[in-house]
Amino acid sequence: MTQQLQNKEKCPRCGKNNLVTDNESGELFCGKCGLVIDEKISDNRPERMFSDSTVNKSRTGDRTSLTRHDQGLSTIISPINKDSSGNPLSASMKTSLKRLRVWDSRSRTKDSVDRNLQQALSELLKMKEKLSLSDVIVEKAAYIYRKALEKKLVKGRSISSLIAASLYAACRESGIPRTLNEISTLGNIRRKELSTCYRMLLKELDLRMPVVDSVSCIAKIASVAILSEKTKRYAMKILKKAEQEKILAGKDPMGMAAAALYLASLKMGKDITQKTIADAAGVTEVTVRHRAKNLKTIMN
Repeated sequence: MTQQLQNKEKCPRCGKNNLVTDNESGELFCGKCGLVIDEKISDNRPERMFSDSTVNKSRTGDRTSLTRHDQGLSTIISPINKDSSGNPLSASMKTSLKRLRVWDSRSRTKDSVDRNLQQALSELLKMKEKLSLSDVIVEKAAYIYRKALEKKLVKGRSISSLIAASLYAACRESGIPRTLNEISTLGNIRRKELSTCYRMLLKELDLRMPVVDSVSCIAKIASVAILSEKTKRYAMKILKKAEQEKILAGKDPMGMAAAALYLASLKMGKDITQKTIADAAGVTEVTVRHRAKNLKTIMN
């Protein structure tokens, strides 16, 4: 298989810009006169790729990740019971390989720390799918949990609660609008237990969380409540004006965003109840009602 090179190099013999590389022999030659210019060129292409696989089969191997207990650096014995020629193995060799695979699996989780990390990261990947989070957020959550494990903060605490708290801290640090109620419900954890672990992580790991912007919560609530783009933009105007009047200080961002969307919906003539907005935001109707009263003062 040959490939035409798109470069400005010319053949030293004929002077033509017609250099070709042969991926089979690893040679660079002139397509006009046939002069071999370079030999043994390294092939940097992927060895094999599968469209339905999440594992990268490139020449350099799969990337390392904090979401794996061994960071993706360990190797495994192939589950295919065939030799290099494709012939099936004998019965005795299959038995030996089966035993080797068992010990290979055990060697990757040789102590309690590895087993703890393996279980926690398995829970983390499940929550990632439920919350539709990006790989960056999950990597950050795994990093926070590893730090907690190094400081022995896991002892006496639930693994699921601590990994959920790490995920919530990663969302807060990245500005992703996810609430304690949402994570506790999907993780099947009590909210009080989750908030306790979160405060402990903040204190022990000295984490500094940015203040959540109410405007960033609008898109999430509007998507659940199925509100129009005009309503969202008007709600953003209300919140920006409220920020200038210093009304947002000390208030729950989700509650303020829900109240702004409720007032914006009424302004646009959309018949929507406080309960619909409150359910979409994960707050109570009383919160929406009280925050709407505060925002009405700046709209008049």
